[in-house]
Formats: sequence, C-alpha cells, structure tokens
Amino acid sequence: MKYTDSDNIELEIAASTFAALGSEQRLMVLRILVRAGRDGLSIGELGQRSGVTGSTLTHHMKILSQAGLVTQEKKGRSIICAAVAYDKLQYLCEFLLHECCADAPEEP
Repeated sequence: MKYTDSDNIELEIAASTFAALGSEQRLMVLRILVRAGRDGLSIGELGQRSGVTGSTLTHHMKILSQAGLVTQEKKGRSIICAAVAYDKLQYLCEFLLHECCADAPEEP
C-alpha cells in the first residue's frame, strides 16, 4: 500500500505526540492528570502524586504542553495543570489501530 501526503502528515503529527510521551515520567504525569479529570491538579499536588518535582516537573509539563496534551493555568497563587487533549489521545489510539490486520492473511 502506498502512503499519501495526508498519511505522511498524520504520521508526523502522531510521531511528534508520541515523542512527547516518550518518557516514563511524562507518561506518568499525563496519566495522573487524566485520572484527575478536567479540573486538573495544582502543580504541588501533581508533584506529590507523581514524585516528580521542581525543575524536572516543569520541564516535563513544558513538553506535554507544547504537544498540546496539557495546559497550565495560574489561579491565584497556584498553577493548575490539566490534561485537555482527550480527543488527541483518542486519535493516537485510532491511528495505531486504524489499519489493524489489513495486511494479515485472512483466516479460514
């Protein structure tokens, strides 16, 4: 099967997003935020739950934010982090499974 330009663009987007998730700590942080729901968590609470704190957590949140997977919003004296790209996460799953078994021989 030949890939089209739109397939290549989808591949680039998926690869970029998967790259953002290419760290155990970032994946853990995202899972914690997904579990927390749309209201998110303060940066302090996220650090406590994940065990990742300080500049390391800031670094991981920056990468996840650039990938469009999370947001950080200042509320008073707190920074609230939330997973916002549930549609993007769903897209990644569908991207992987879209052509599942397309080239496999049919079973009798």
